[in-house]
Amino acid sequence: MNKESFFNFTLESLEKFCIENGAKKFNAKQIYDWVYKKHVTSFDEMSNISNRTIQMLKNKLSLDLLKIKKIQIDKQDKTTKFLFELEDGNYIESVLMFFNWGNSICISSEVGCPMGCKFCASGQLKLIRKLKPFEFVLQYYVINEYLLKQEKNKVSNIVIMGVGEPFDNYDNLMVALKIINNPYGIEIGSRHITVSTCGIVPKILQFAKDQPQINLAISLHAPTDEIRNKIMPINKSYPLKVLLSAIDKYISITNRRVGFEYIMIDGLNDTSECLEELIKIARKRLCFINLIAYNRVSKTPFNKSKKTNQFKHILNKNNIMTTLRLERGSNIDAACGQLRAKYEK
Repeated sequence: MNKESFFNFTLESLEKFCIENGAKKFNAKQIYDWVYKKHVTSFDEMSNISNRTIQMLKNKLSLDLLKIKKIQIDKQDKTTKFLFELEDGNYIESVLMFFNWGNSICISSEVGCPMGCKFCASGQLKLIRKLKPFEFVLQYYVINEYLLKQEKNKVSNIVIMGVGEPFDNYDNLMVALKIINNPYGIEIGSRHITVSTCGIVPKILQFAKDQPQINLAISLHAPTDEIRNKIMPINKSYPLKVLLSAIDKYISITNRRVGFEYIMIDGLNDTSECLEELIKIARKRLCFINLIAYNRVSKTPFNKSKKTNQFKHILNKNNIMTTLRLERGSNIDAACGQLRAKYEK
């Protein structure tokens, strides 16, 4: 009999499951506490739950974790990349990063990616399938357990901007976010979760209503349709005018600051003309710019820009909040999809 993963269940759906299977509604909170607070991965260890209920849980649910296929650790900054093998033999990857303000993980949302961004390693790997809620959650769970064991510390922030387009897997993403955010379970606060999209406009507007407190990041990477069309196929479906209109609606609904991700690519999007256009986009909006150094990807013609600091200086001079994403994992397969690509059949 195939068992469903416990990590697929929101608290509400687990309460319903318990009632439908002859257990008590309050058992759901007890199970959540054992797994997410006490870090137990065996139903037999749940000492305050009846033997009858324990047997039912063992018959119907699985507490299996993701299998770690490989771990890469950058000796300089300790950035740790995990390659996970899924039940069907596919691979996904996640990254643990250490900062002075906490420990952040970047997790994947799909096996492969349908977006085809020209500069991206994961864009070269076609979409195989979408991740299920438990596969989102278990990326966090396994890495958090690793961190507790290795560092006596825990994950404080989650960014969903690894391999895949989160809004292409919207329904499963929403279930996973409810599990990650639940105070009886993982309890990562909304302001400590960021979801990134390359610009699926209908889902941006839906996200504003479904998760108004969770941070939204937009993979912008070019300030004009001409350049964005060359490197991001999504722009042909939702050109900048449409995307920026949706972002304005998002801001009006949530009153939240939006992050624009901007990978600096030599000779492509780092010209003075691009800077002027980027200023026009950002100056009139509640937003910030996150400038990102490009991680070289094989089979692409792109290279890292040398103008990142110049961009930051001028953007700040124009009163536009701008950050430089610290380069992490430069001594390992840092870019999304690079490690997984080595194991593709």
